[in-house]
Amino acid sequence: MKYKRILLKLSGESLMGTRNHGIDPEILRQYALDIKKIVEMKAELAIVIGGGNIFRGVAGASNGIDRVQGDYMGMLATVINSLALQSALEEEGIKTRLLTAIKMEQIAEPFIKRRAVRHLEKGRVVIFGAGTGNPYFTTDTAAALRATEIDADVILKGTRVDGIYTADPEIDKNAKKFDSITYKDILYKNIKVMDQTAITLSEENAKSIVVFDMNKVGNLEKVVRGEKIGTLVDI
Repeated sequence: MKYKRILLKLSGESLMGTRNHGIDPEILRQYALDIKKIVEMKAELAIVIGGGNIFRGVAGASNGIDRVQGDYMGMLATVINSLALQSALEEEGIKTRLLTAIKMEQIAEPFIKRRAVRHLEKGRVVIFGAGTGNPYFTTDTAAALRATEIDADVILKGTRVDGIYTADPEIDKNAKKFDSITYKDILYKNIKVMDQTAITLSEENAKSIVVFDMNKVGNLEKVVRGEKIGTLVDI
């Protein structure tokens, strides 16, 4: 096992599967089974999940919703996804804790760094909901922030594509995949894999990122074992 403590970033869109919105129960169950395998390997796993399958603040702002309000709506969407993932994991017998950046005591614990680390040490999967708790910051930035706070060995970004390309491979069939790339090249070439704040924060704190296809069964386990899956982002 190459990585012991892992921050897994999942996009909300990946939960849609073949749907246009919402959550595909089959994808959710597949994720739970893949996560179960690495939990059984004794990896310590924390998860940050997006909310784009339900609501995205930037899109809401373009439709006349106040940007700050839209971002808070997006944070609540991440909590919905977190609850769904938590339920799927517990259905497979995995012990979990949901910690949110916005207090909602009836359904989750408030985020406290030491509490989160203690849960990880006890073998629980920790899900971080509600992003950073602040508008104008994406869940990618939340992933980079939480990874730094819990001292994760790596950030694994699970998407619907198998790595980072020169262009969107779902649109441009001539796009070429990078096996590895530096933080600076991502910023210089303006590659849309994570927002600039997340990339900069990861670089400053020496957090390697692996971007891979989460929807392919077994890929998560392969990445954790150190197999060359997806694209590595490093110095």
